[in-house]
Amino acid sequence: MAIDIATFRAVMSRFATGVTVVTTCAGAERLGITVNAFCSVSLDPPLVLICVEQGSQVHDALIASGVFAVNFLSRDQENLSVCFAGHSEERFSNFCGVTSHTIATGAPIFDDSLGFVDCRIIATYPGGDHTIILGQVEAQEAYDGEPLLYYRSHYLAAQEKT
Repeated sequence: MAIDIATFRAVMSRFATGVTVVTTCAGAERLGITVNAFCSVSLDPPLVLICVEQGSQVHDALIASGVFAVNFLSRDQENLSVCFAGHSEERFSNFCGVTSHTIATGAPIFDDSLGFVDCRIIATYPGGDHTIILGQVEAQEAYDGEPLLYYRSHYLAAQEKT
């Protein structure tokens, strides 16, 4: 049976996801991309996976760096999700105005988020038009707040209903 891409997208939009920005660095340049294809894989060792479109401007730099951080966005950070998903000058020249620091791997960690995992890439796998990237967590932190969610192509706060 042939799968229609538009229908597939509509079906998958019924799965609510948290919103993250995956960051890496190319030398001193900070790079980021909005990602909702993220999940934990293993507790021992602590592993996570992300999926990044092969055609994105961050993809090759992320693989080459060997490191990434996943920054979990709060409900008041929708603007960051939009900025890191787009192709604006603000994204590429000013890192969407986000202040950041580094901890274990050198990947940028947002100064303000719900939490993060800082990872070293341990494997990559082909995934159609995306690359599945497996990372071992080297540092982590969680903070209080409400998550930014994505459902049916719209942003939601956790307590909202559609």
